[in-house]
Amino acid sequence: MDQLGRLQKLNLRKHWEREDTHFTPWLAEEENITLLGEAIGMELEVQDREANVGPFKADILCKNVADNSLMLIENQLEKTDHSHLGQLLTYAAGLNAVTLAWIVESFTEEHRAALDWLNRVTDEDIHFFGLEIELWKIGDSLPAPKFNIVVKPNDWSKSVKEAAEASRAKLTPVQQLQVDYWRSFAEFISKRKTTFKPPKPYPSNWMGYGIGRAGANLIAVFNRNEAAITIETNNYDHPAWFHLLKADREAIESKLGFSLSWEERPDNKYAFIRISQEIDAASVDDWSQIHQWMLEKMEAMRRVFGPRVKKLNDENWRPEGNRVPAMTPRS
Repeated sequence: MDQLGRLQKLNLRKHWEREDTHFTPWLAEEENITLLGEAIGMELEVQDREANVGPFKADILCKNVADNSLMLIENQLEKTDHSHLGQLLTYAAGLNAVTLAWIVESFTEEHRAALDWLNRVTDEDIHFFGLEIELWKIGDSLPAPKFNIVVKPNDWSKSVKEAAEASRAKLTPVQQLQVDYWRSFAEFISKRKTTFKPPKPYPSNWMGYGIGRAGANLIAVFNRNEAAITIETNNYDHPAWFHLLKADREAIESKLGFSLSWEERPDNKYAFIRISQEIDAASVDDWSQIHQWMLEKMEAMRRVFGPRVKKLNDENWRPEGNRVPAMTPRS
């Protein structure tokens, strides 16, 4: 039999001597923050290092590109201590909706229990992750990082809470139909090999997914007479993006294999690139076909638009007359 190598665990401090000047810059690199995102099931984009968030300062500030929510990362290449736990609590107290990740060498039982307790008792928009990082190599190989989740939000209990709140809210027939549809779509996705996460069944006519960069989103829409998959670009923050993508329209639609509707909507916060089809939302027997259509279009549009969105540069376009779009809510 062929000889096999042996895994060797490495000392973190021999590779990253300091957290602020070695580990944090390493983690903030795109390929490494992607590795962290894969471990916790989020698409992350680094916004800043040693970032001021109100009166606070986080080691790394990220955005979850699926919904533009904040994620703050606190690094500690040693055993957990009360000081760093206090910093996490300070962040949570000062922000309305945020995910907090505490990355350490090892968790003590009391700090593991503290994060579990916080996930149980805090508002549903506050999420705590505890992760241990390890370095491994085989023989003379390069060191390989590995993130191990020690603590994560209790999604099951939060889903129960959401269901109870939805029940108390006495959903309208339309809202109940939306919840039932997204629950059915989540079950459909979970049975298939796809990078998309099953959506939580909220009373909403749309669900948002990341496309690799904050400022653009992939949206699945379920209306009474229409299903649609849309790429939204933020006109207010990135007025060039829609125009730069549209300049490549022929190549984009050729790769997709279908045509799109391109809607600039200059007086709206968002521009829309979409494909839609007529449906009867109340016809539950048709939902499986709608699910299949949605997932196929979502996968195609992420595959084609994702790499392009990551390369967009606002400096490559100048609006006629220097017009800046007004900021109005999503329509």
